[in-house]
Amino acid sequence: MSKDTDKKYLYRRAYAIYFTFVLLILLVLYTTLKLQWEGRSSLFNDVDKKLPVQIVKRVPRMGEILDMNGIPLVTSVTFYDIHMDPTVVEQKVFDAELAGLAAGLHRLYPDKSAREYENEIRRARESKSRYLLIRKRVTNDERKRLNKLPIFELGQMKGGIIDNDETILRKKPYGNLLSRTLGYYKNDKKELKVGIEGAFYSYLKGEDGEELEQRISSGWKKTGKIIKDAVEGADVITSIDKEIQEVAHSELEKQMLYMDAEEGCVVVMDVKTGFVRAIANLTKQKKGGYAESYNFAIGHADVPGSTYKLASLMAGLEDGKFKITDKVNAGGRYAIAGGKLSDSNHGMGYGNITIKKAFEKSSNVIAQIMYRAYRSEPQRFLDRLAEFGLTEKLGIDIEGEKKPFVPKPGTPGWSAMSIPWMSIGYELKQSPIQTLAFYNAVANNGTLVRPQFVQQIRRSGRVIKTFKPIVVKEQICSESTLLTMKSCLEGVMINGTGHDLKSSFFTIAGKTGTAKLMGDNKQYNEEKMSFYQASFVGYFPANKPIYSCIVVISKPKREYYGARVSGTVFAEIANKVYASALQYHKAVNSKRATKSEELPVLKSGLNRDVTQILKKFNLRYQLNADAEWIQSDTLKGSIHLNRKAIYRKRVPDVKGMTAKDAVYLLESAGLIVRLHGKGKVESQSVKAGNLLVKGQLINITLN
Repeated sequence: MSKDTDKKYLYRRAYAIYFTFVLLILLVLYTTLKLQWEGRSSLFNDVDKKLPVQIVKRVPRMGEILDMNGIPLVTSVTFYDIHMDPTVVEQKVFDAELAGLAAGLHRLYPDKSAREYENEIRRARESKSRYLLIRKRVTNDERKRLNKLPIFELGQMKGGIIDNDETILRKKPYGNLLSRTLGYYKNDKKELKVGIEGAFYSYLKGEDGEELEQRISSGWKKTGKIIKDAVEGADVITSIDKEIQEVAHSELEKQMLYMDAEEGCVVVMDVKTGFVRAIANLTKQKKGGYAESYNFAIGHADVPGSTYKLASLMAGLEDGKFKITDKVNAGGRYAIAGGKLSDSNHGMGYGNITIKKAFEKSSNVIAQIMYRAYRSEPQRFLDRLAEFGLTEKLGIDIEGEKKPFVPKPGTPGWSAMSIPWMSIGYELKQSPIQTLAFYNAVANNGTLVRPQFVQQIRRSGRVIKTFKPIVVKEQICSESTLLTMKSCLEGVMINGTGHDLKSSFFTIAGKTGTAKLMGDNKQYNEEKMSFYQASFVGYFPANKPIYSCIVVISKPKREYYGARVSGTVFAEIANKVYASALQYHKAVNSKRATKSEELPVLKSGLNRDVTQILKKFNLRYQLNADAEWIQSDTLKGSIHLNRKAIYRKRVPDVKGMTAKDAVYLLESAGLIVRLHGKGKVESQSVKAGNLLVKGQLINITLN
C-alpha cells in the first residue's frame, strides 16, 4: 500500500470518528430537550386544557433577621386567601354537608351568619363560579381549622377548597425596638434600602421559583403545579444582643421622657471586634412619646462638642507640642485670635492647672492651647485627624453614613478661629457612631475597627458566610500617647465632669460633651433660645474594656450638661450590662472556683418564696413546719426552716424580714409603718405579741 493510500485511509477514519461524536452529541441534546418538553407538558395533565394558563413567579419565604443568640427580630408571617370551587363537590355531599360547612365558617368568622355563607356558596355553584372568595388574609392556624370543616376536609379536588394563594408579610415581634436599624427593603418606583434588611436583602430574599396559574371566569388562580422550586431566603444573624438592646432602649427612653428631649441615640459596641451589641434611636413624635423613625446614630452628623477634645490633645501629644503635665492658666475667659471663649462654670475658671486637669474638667482653655500649637501649621493638625480615622467614612454596611465634615484652609468659613473651635468640637461635624468608633480604638489599644451589625448568614441551618472583624487602622497613635489619654479618660470619672457616674463594681473611662446647636436661623442663639446636645462616650471596665458606648441626647428641656443628661444613661446601661455579663466575672467562670461551704444568710419570709430560692440554688434544707411564714436556723450546720408565729389581733414579729414583707404584714394588720435604714428588719418599736391597735404608728429599723 502506497503512502498516499495510507493517508487517505487515516483521513477517512478520523472523519468517521468525528462525525460519529457529533451525531451522538446531537442525539443527547435532542433527548434532553424532548424530556424537558414532555416533563413540562405533563404539568398540564391535570389542568383543564380548555382554559388558558400562564407561568408566574413563585416568591420564596424571606429569611429571618435574628439576634446573636438566635432570637427573631424580623420574621416572615404567611397569610392565605381562601377561595372555593363549589362545582367540584358531588351533589350528594353538597346537599348533606353544606349546612355544616356554613355553620363552621360562621363560628370562625361571625361577621356573617351561617345562612349568608350557605346562600353565597349555593349561588356560586348555580352560576358555575369556580373561584368564590371565602376569606382574605387568614393565618396558617386558621387555614388548618378551615381544612377540617365539612366538605373542605375532602381537599381541593373533591371539597373545592383553594388555599394556596399566599401573602407573606414581614413582622417585627418586638415592635419599636430596633425598628429603624432592622429597616426594610422597597422597590416600587425607586429602590429603597433601609437598615439591615436593606443592606442584606440579596441574602434574605432567596431565589424565585415558577408555578402554573389558570385563568377562570373570575381571574387567574394557582393550580398547585410547581415548575421550578423556589430557594428560601437565608437568615441573617446580627451582632445585636436583645438583652443589652432592651436595656439601652428603655434607659434612653426613660431619660428622654424626663428631659423632654427631641432626639437621642445609644450605641453599645464590642471593643475587640467592633460588633454592635445594641443601637437605639428615638425621635419625639407629634402625637406624644418616642419612636424609631430615624437612624440618628448613623445618619445624623453634627458638632460633637467636648468629646472631640480627646482627638485634639492626642494630636498635640503626638506632635510633641506639649506634655500632659504642662501647666496652663485656666482663667475661665479666653481671648483667641479676636474671638472669645469661656468655661462652662460661668467663666469662673479653674486657676493654674495641668493640661490633664483641664481635660478632666473639660475646660475650654484647650482651645487656647491648640491655637498656640497649630496656628502656623493648621494642616499638620488636620493630618493628625486623618491618621486617627476622623476625616473619612467608616464604611458601615447600613446605608446613610455621612462623611465627616472637617473644614480646611482655603475653604469658605475658614478663619484664624477655626483651629480653636475645632479643637473643642465645633465647626466640624460627625455622627455619634463615628465618635464612638474613635473612642473604641482608644479602648482597643489603638486599633480602629469598623462597626458591624451582622455576624453570620445561614441557610437551612448551615453557615454560608461569616463576618470577621474589619480593621480600618492598625494603630491610630503611639502607645505612650494612648496610655496618657486612657489615664485622662479615667481621670474624668474620678476628678472631673464624670465623677458622679461611678460604679462600685468596675471602673469607667469616658468623656462628657455639651455642644450648643444652631437654631433654625443657622445661628447660635441667645441663652434662653439655645438648643444643646448632651453626650457621653466611653468604655468599661476601664482596665480591661469589654464594651464601648455612646449616648447622645439632642435638645433636652430640663438640663443640658453631658454628665447629667447622657452620662446617667451611660452609667445605668454599663451597670446593668456588666452585671448580666456573667462570662466576664472570673469568680463565676473560673474552673478553680469552688462551691462555698458557708451557709447563706436567709431572711424570714413567705414559705413559697424562701423554698423556691433554695431550690433554685440547689441548696438542701429541712422544712420543719407547714406554715405560711417561716424563718431559718443554720446553727446545726444545715438549713432548718421553722414556723414564724404570726397571730391574729397581735402585733406581728417582723424581725429578720425584708422591708417589703414587713410592711405588707404590718399594714395588713392596720398599723402605720415608718421605715428607717436598708436591709432586713433589725428592730420594731412596738413589741411583737402586743395587742393590735389599728392606726398605731410603728417604726421599724433595717440594717
